[in-house]
Amino acid sequence: MAAAIDSNLATQAVNTIKFLAADAVQKANSGHPGMPMGAADMAFVLWSRYLRFDPNAPDWPDRDRFVLSAGHGCMLQYALLHLSGYDLPLSELQAFRQWGSKTPGHPEFGHTVGVEATTGPLGQGISNAVGMALARQMLAARFNEESDFKPIGNRIFVIASDGDVMEGVSSETCSLAGHLKLGDLIVLYDDNRITIEGETDLAFSEEVTERYAAYGWHVQAADGHDHEAVATAINQALAERGRPSLIKCRTHIGHGSPNKQDTSAAHGAPLGDDELRATKQALGWPLEPAFHVPEEVRRFFKAHAEEGLQLRTAWEERFAEWRRERPQAAETWDAIWGRRVPADITEKLLKGAPTTDGATRAHGSTVLQHAAQHVPALVGGSADLEPSTKTYIKGAASVGPGEYLGRNLHYGVREHAMGAIVNGMLYYGAFRPYGATFLIFSDYMRPAIRLAALAGLPAIYVFTHDSIFVGEDGPTHEPIEQTSSLRLIPNLHVFRPADGYETAVAWGEALKRTDGPSALLLSRQKLPALARATGELSDPRRGAYLIAGDDGPDAVVIATGSEVHLGLAAREALAAEGKRLNVVSALCLEVFQAQDQAYRDRLLPRDLPTASIEAGRTDPWARLTGRDGLNLGIDRFGASAPAGELAKQFGITEESVTQRLREWLG
Repeated sequence: MAAAIDSNLATQAVNTIKFLAADAVQKANSGHPGMPMGAADMAFVLWSRYLRFDPNAPDWPDRDRFVLSAGHGCMLQYALLHLSGYDLPLSELQAFRQWGSKTPGHPEFGHTVGVEATTGPLGQGISNAVGMALARQMLAARFNEESDFKPIGNRIFVIASDGDVMEGVSSETCSLAGHLKLGDLIVLYDDNRITIEGETDLAFSEEVTERYAAYGWHVQAADGHDHEAVATAINQALAERGRPSLIKCRTHIGHGSPNKQDTSAAHGAPLGDDELRATKQALGWPLEPAFHVPEEVRRFFKAHAEEGLQLRTAWEERFAEWRRERPQAAETWDAIWGRRVPADITEKLLKGAPTTDGATRAHGSTVLQHAAQHVPALVGGSADLEPSTKTYIKGAASVGPGEYLGRNLHYGVREHAMGAIVNGMLYYGAFRPYGATFLIFSDYMRPAIRLAALAGLPAIYVFTHDSIFVGEDGPTHEPIEQTSSLRLIPNLHVFRPADGYETAVAWGEALKRTDGPSALLLSRQKLPALARATGELSDPRRGAYLIAGDDGPDAVVIATGSEVHLGLAAREALAAEGKRLNVVSALCLEVFQAQDQAYRDRLLPRDLPTASIEAGRTDPWARLTGRDGLNLGIDRFGASAPAGELAKQFGITEESVTQRLREWLG
């Protein structure tokens, strides 16, 4: 699929891509025409000669992945998807950036067919591609070795911008990609030297290829408008199997525009009617109609799509034979690709749930071992903190340079990278990855967490050291606002378990999720194993549940994680004084808020005073406790001291909590 095509037809095709983009931006009066116009040549070479896909089967497992990391140039991708025969009609291009269209202002996974990743914030797309390449290599190691047929033969292609290689997250991920020797990852770097503020040399003067060479990448340079130069570079990149490849393609933003080429004016605004007309005249393009697609261009892309159909059907025939010949491998394939999780995974994990006192990070390790036995797709690791996060899958190997059969990943001190790579593995379509670090460093992962929630990716984040009880490490390492902050992200489930039982429930419910990410917030310090009530209000899978209570209580205390036992202790102490408290453990507020109103009202009756206890910011709890509620927590930064001393100083002891509740109840 790498043969050159007639130069006149290639010019027609490239101009079609350019003007579909420019016309769409002009009609929307919003968008970025310059990047699609500048990158159209190299994108055409990639899509017409190399990219293996079948628009009739957009989820074909062995398709090549294309990631437009420069997501602001999304009309480039939309134009190519439309021309290539994906279910993206011209009317959708004409509705660019409009309500309800399939052509939003940046690509969105699951929203537009053929879009492999949600790329908006620069640096995320290229970093997701590293995760895709890692998943690809891990699958190839599992399924390509013992047969003439290699079911994993795809490649990961990226078009990245100057902004992508400036962003810090791409430095982290690309450093790890070089270390892991992730061949079959090929990045076309669109070196147009223009950003919103002007030329890149305002703030950027390094030689990117030298940096990537230092990362361990195979690097080249090419004229991004010279089709044969681009093709030659891609051929050489494909031949290099032991290193990821970067091809720096010198391009001109707004290519073909008489007055806006090579200027920031072409970056983030329509060309304008006069300049669009002048550009069409300069390139010999019809002024009318807008969104013009020559028939010979349509025929070319249709023929190319038919080649993809033939590749896919041939692969499926050989794959069917492979399945018959290797039924055990096929079973493993189905488990990993299907991200198979037993429907009763929570119940299975509860059977082995820890029943003793202990830190929930330690309980999490115990639960993880059981989860790994039941979920073959489960893989993951930590950002250099595994001895503290306790997230190593015992009995499994580590993934390393050229060694991809393991289940344990080592990200190094790279939280940004870990979040983006976890997302990339999920975008690829196989495995259930998790990433682990201290809760305070979730701030470093927040862009990737937000994008996982937006894209509906079932990522799992294990955040340990979840409160000021980190102790002597001091306020730089003591999360105060992070728990509440994570709860602000739509579609993210935040679990904060109180003991081994709840930790098993949290892991089980996180594994069962298919439509979004989950965060498990685990303690560094030991917590007591808790006794819990039984009955219809006592199911932790409903997010919040009655852990201890009586009929006709005077008030309700709702607590999470390491503070639940404080509520239980206060309940017992105040019962001796004739005050009756129901204690609710809120394992996951997002799941609780999704319950029916009747359940929520029974658990937290509107006519009863309600107090909250959580070692973090108190303001967000007011929505549950109301104007007259009592919210016990921490609204200032922590301090460096032993955990017990911090508990006394911040009033988070059994005695302090009981006294505050006593005064509140009167």
